[in-house]
Amino acid sequence: MFFTYLRRELRRRRKAALVVASGLALGIALVIVVSSVSSGMEKAQGKVLQSLYGLGTDMTVTKAAQAQSGTGERPRFQFDARDGDSDEEQSSDRVMVQGFQTLASSTVSEVGTQKGVSDAVGGLSLQVVKVSGQFRRGEFQQDQQQGGGGSDQQGGGPGAEQSPQGRVEGGGADFDVNNYSVYGTDVTEPALGPLTSSKITSGRTFKTSETDAKVVVADTSYAKEKKLALGDTVTVKGVKYKVIGLATPDSGDAAANLYIPLKQAQTLSDSKDKVTTIYVKASDSQQIDAVKSTIQKNIDGTTVTTSADLADTVSGSLSTASDLASNVGRWLSVAVLVAAFLVAGLLTSSAVSRRVREFGTLKALGWKSGRVTRQVVGEAVVNGLVGGALGIALGLGGAYAVTAISPTLQAELGSTGGGMGGPGGGMGGPARQTASKALDVALTAPVALGTIAVAVGLAVAGGLIAGAFGGWRASRLRPADALRRVE
Repeated sequence: MFFTYLRRELRRRRKAALVVASGLALGIALVIVVSSVSSGMEKAQGKVLQSLYGLGTDMTVTKAAQAQSGTGERPRFQFDARDGDSDEEQSSDRVMVQGFQTLASSTVSEVGTQKGVSDAVGGLSLQVVKVSGQFRRGEFQQDQQQGGGGSDQQGGGPGAEQSPQGRVEGGGADFDVNNYSVYGTDVTEPALGPLTSSKITSGRTFKTSETDAKVVVADTSYAKEKKLALGDTVTVKGVKYKVIGLATPDSGDAAANLYIPLKQAQTLSDSKDKVTTIYVKASDSQQIDAVKSTIQKNIDGTTVTTSADLADTVSGSLSTASDLASNVGRWLSVAVLVAAFLVAGLLTSSAVSRRVREFGTLKALGWKSGRVTRQVVGEAVVNGLVGGALGIALGLGGAYAVTAISPTLQAELGSTGGGMGGPGGGMGGPARQTASKALDVALTAPVALGTIAVAVGLAVAGGLIAGAFGGWRASRLRPADALRRVE
């Protein structure tokens, strides 16, 4: 009897049921869209951080570079050209540790033994300044700031060539200056470190046995600029390295132009058993702050930076949109839902008032108040479920539209102070300390199953609230009400 009466009444009152369901649908759809866009914001920010922070890396350990006075010794490049030999092409490399003071390799093991640390890997960030050209007798001296004057430090991006900054003492020259970044990576730990934020799109990555091999993985953009292909050789400080792979960053700029085994990087820079960055993976991602505090407490003179620290420096339209979605969007969704529930309740109560004769007659025929109330609540719950179905459809449509349009958001990465310890200006390295970096990220709106479950729950809740209004009104009806209505 309950379902028969329910079906008949819903069919008779289709328009009224549709009005109630539509109000709930709009509120539920807004919740889905706001939730999916917020998830898209988090995903976009994750892409930005991933481009600066190795996959699987929870934090980095570095040691801030000491301030340098302007009277320090500048890099000098020696050439042996004599008078009359100015047509002879010559070149000289200067390999320098970039951005941070070095840490002893033993610090990597020390960090790895700290409570809460699952794994720790060291890396060495280098900047190479290559001077080439035709020189008369003399000595080339590069003018620089911050110990390297690399292209990233000037905001030109990794591998960008700068106008020559230097002079030849005691002679003349026609020369070019090329700056590029090199990162020494621990090939025995391929799952941790900056190279993991890039995908090998051609060739292969390092083998774990190539700890001291003369091989190199090149960033695809740098390889294209320098016309490098698999099997070609790259010469750094007189040492030839064979290109075995090309790496494309998943998002943003690459961590470095070239990647070589850590031991080779230490040899090139005369930094035996030294690293600039330690990449750390925590045993429990929920205890990152505790692990950070432990490392800072037990290992003096180091700076520990987490992805959350870097996230605080992200600004631009991504940050603004994220704030709107998280704050304004959340409260707007709450307000619309409350309004939708209230309207549904009032409409249901009003519908019951228009059915006084009907319910009064049913009570005169022996229906108890509880039975009438259950009937009204049942109708309201069905209306809520219909509204939920419509809301889910509208919400999925809205989320799909956002993903299809994929509006571009800009994330600007400001200075991190201590730096994240990355190569080539990555992870808040030198480039982050001297100039902000803008990245463009496409916004998507992924809808999680949990969001759908919440929408179904809201639909049921809306139906119950509307049923409560209507049931309360129905429970107060008496058989005499029907007689008065007839008169």
